[in-house]
Amino acid sequence: MGQILRRLQEVDGEFHWEEMVVPRSCASEARKTRAPTRRKSAQFPDLTKLPPELSLCVLSYLNPTDLCLAACIWDGLANDEVLWMRQCVSSWRCVTIYNHCRFIPGFSYKQLFMLLDEASVTFNAEPEMGMEYLHQKNLVANDPLEIARFLHTTKRLRALKKREFLNQRRDVLEKLIELQSYENIFLPNALRQFFGEISAPTERGSYLEDMIDRFSDRFCACNPQLGLQKDTVYVLCFSLIMLSVDLCSPHVKNKMSKREFIRNTRQAAHGVNDDLAGHLYDNIYLVFG
Repeated sequence: MGQILRRLQEVDGEFHWEEMVVPRSCASEARKTRAPTRRKSAQFPDLTKLPPELSLCVLSYLNPTDLCLAACIWDGLANDEVLWMRQCVSSWRCVTIYNHCRFIPGFSYKQLFMLLDEASVTFNAEPEMGMEYLHQKNLVANDPLEIARFLHTTKRLRALKKREFLNQRRDVLEKLIELQSYENIFLPNALRQFFGEISAPTERGSYLEDMIDRFSDRFCACNPQLGLQKDTVYVLCFSLIMLSVDLCSPHVKNKMSKREFIRNTRQAAHGVNDDLAGHLYDNIYLVFG
């Protein structure tokens, strides 16, 4: 009996008993004439029939576009203020209007999201116009520190346009650098973090020199235990930039050696010993060498 049961074949979730009592050819005819079974298609549940906290949890995984589409079906749920507040904060973490939005009559986080999105699109086309839009709509205060906080925490701004804006607003650049923390970070890594936040210009000029000058001041303030002077850090930064270009450029055939870098750095930057210069070279070499 066990052998017979093991020979049973299950197709589409049903046992074909006819194969056990009729020839195989007849069994095939029987399967052809048998009415096909219908499979129920999976349907998305009606969120209005679920507990509100569960429905909001499901909708929280949607991006803004899908959330707007969901509002066409579940207007009350998809337009929930908590959902749109999270959408705003996830893209624009520091906006001045957050401090007093609860006092604005008829305020809506969904409407705020649309305004901030429009401002970001405008900024990525024309930075000055985008910032002016933020000021006109009272989204960001016309203050260097508030603007710096907005630029520092916003994910939707293009690095090129951000650099273009900061080149014109050095007061905002100064505040933006003050928001950075380089405590206990090795100088080359801190410089990479700095250029990751503020895109470096493509050519040397007053803007790059101003950036390195302000960065050097901030790095020394964050690491007083190193005993490095601002001018020393300034020289070291340009030495690291030149070394990076030297090691990664295919046009430079004779790459700078570690010994040459240590000698040149020791002559240019006072107070830098051979060990520090060697560690600086090794850090850059491991990335570009």
